[in-house]
Amino acid sequence: MSPGATRSGPGGPGPTPPIGVFDSGLGGLTVLRSIIDLLPDEPLLYFGDTGRFPYGPKPHDEVRRYALEIADLLVARDAKLLVVACNSATAVALDVLRDRLEIPVLGVIEPGLAAAARATRTGRVGVIGTVGTIASGAYQRAADALADPIDLTCAACPGFVEFVESGDVHSDQVHVLAERLLAPVRAAEVDTLVLGCTHYPLLARTIGDVMGPDVVLISSADETAFSVRALVDAHGLAAPPAPPDAPARHGFVTSGDTATFRALGTRFLGPEVDAVEAWSWT
Repeated sequence: MSPGATRSGPGGPGPTPPIGVFDSGLGGLTVLRSIIDLLPDEPLLYFGDTGRFPYGPKPHDEVRRYALEIADLLVARDAKLLVVACNSATAVALDVLRDRLEIPVLGVIEPGLAAAARATRTGRVGVIGTVGTIASGAYQRAADALADPIDLTCAACPGFVEFVESGDVHSDQVHVLAERLLAPVRAAEVDTLVLGCTHYPLLARTIGDVMGPDVVLISSADETAFSVRALVDAHGLAAPPAPPDAPARHGFVTSGDTATFRALGTRFLGPEVDAVEAWSWT
């Protein structure tokens, strides 16, 4: 059963299908937060695959298989639209998901890079992401498709995701790691930096300190939320307005430890993370 709240609509009372969102872990909650803020009437179903985290170092075929398995799960629970809130999965599985599924599918790479192209003053744009995302060439291909060319510098940041998933986003160790990993984009003198992993906005303070005040940080979360709204409107998928006493209800599923997910999810997303369902792939 989907987590959609029961509301009165044109066809009478009934469950409202949710927007499905998934990530390798907690990072996609940054995208979820933006969607909730922009589309408060929409119920959402989030899957965090923390039991198989991280995706970044894994072979592309393995990540693609994971994405297809999660997509099938969310569609089986009546998802009306799928948001791949994971750069690694977007990079290797987005086209396959779009070909396979009958519902609209949206990734996080194109919205974030388009926002960076609009924000840059010098045309020098940096992208940081997991090893898998950067090695896939997905951002480089997206940059080539832009109407206005940009000078793109990409850097892999192994270790960032692990710090976020452990709840450590401000320690000295994170800062030292950031200084080392961000050296290539600093040397390229970028004026705009795309946080090419949905975990990275949770490290924005540290990344901003290292990059300096003149560099604009771009999170794909807000841009993805705007794209979600556009798809919902274009396909006539909008949920009916919720009564004031019946806000949209959201569901959370994880393949990892539910207590950890709830504790960190509440910290990173907010009070919307209530009950968390356990899921096992075995």
